[in-house]
Order: sequence, then structure tokens, then C-alpha cells
Amino acid sequence: MPSNDPSLLQPNAEQGGPLPLRIALIMVGLTYTFGLYPLTVLWPDGFMWMPRQAEYEQMILATFAVLGVFLLLASRQPAQHRSLIAFAAWSSLVHGLVMLVQALVDPSERANMLGDVPALVVVGIVLLVLSRPSRLSTQES
Repeated sequence: MPSNDPSLLQPNAEQGGPLPLRIALIMVGLTYTFGLYPLTVLWPDGFMWMPRQAEYEQMILATFAVLGVFLLLASRQPAQHRSLIAFAAWSSLVHGLVMLVQALVDPSERANMLGDVPALVVVGIVLLVLSRPSRLSTQES
């Protein structure tokens, strides 16, 4: 049975992390799990690469969905999931930067510089900033 205890919304060491990081993990987790597919349908130029490859698209969407589920789980106690958060942050950042180079080289992919490229770079930077060891360690003491 869900609790109506308002203290559940307050970050503390027992819950395992600062509220901004927990919110970011939930937002990224939900987006990766449920939001990427709709984005590819609503704005394929900004969130897909040409020529379309159904097999690749299914594979990458499934991979991001699984990562999203694990980020949602990590949002409960971020301090206990530092490696997963670091992987999500660095892989998103590097993925976005590689796609940026590809979009600069291939003029037909320039719309991605307004879609998935900045989205991944922002996710990477936000998770890196919010999960700095100094931010998490203050919640553990």
C-alpha cells in the first residue's frame, strides 16, 4: 500500500541521493523507456538517420528502453548505482558527440543537430554534473 508520508519526497541518506539527481534519473529513464519511439515517429528527421533501417532502429530503441528501466530503478538510491549512472552519462555524451561529427560531415543529417544530438549531450552533462561524487557523498554521511 502506498504511503502518504510527505517525508518520502525529501532527499536523505537513507533514500540514497539528492532530489535533483533522482528527478533527472526518473525523467531520463521515462524518456529512454517510453519517449524515444514516439519521438522517432513524430520527428524522424531529428531522431532517426537515413536511410531508415528497421532492424537497427528496433535494436537501439530496445537498448535505450532497457537502460531507461535501470535508470528508473537507480533513481531510488542513486548512490548505490554510481557505475550505472556514469555509464548512462558517458555513453549518452559520447553517442551524441559522435553523431554531431556525423551530422556535420553528412548534410542530409543536419536535422539531428536539433534533435537527438543535443538531447544526448544534455543528458550526459546533466547526469555527470548531478552525480559528481561530492554531491552523492554529502548524502551518504
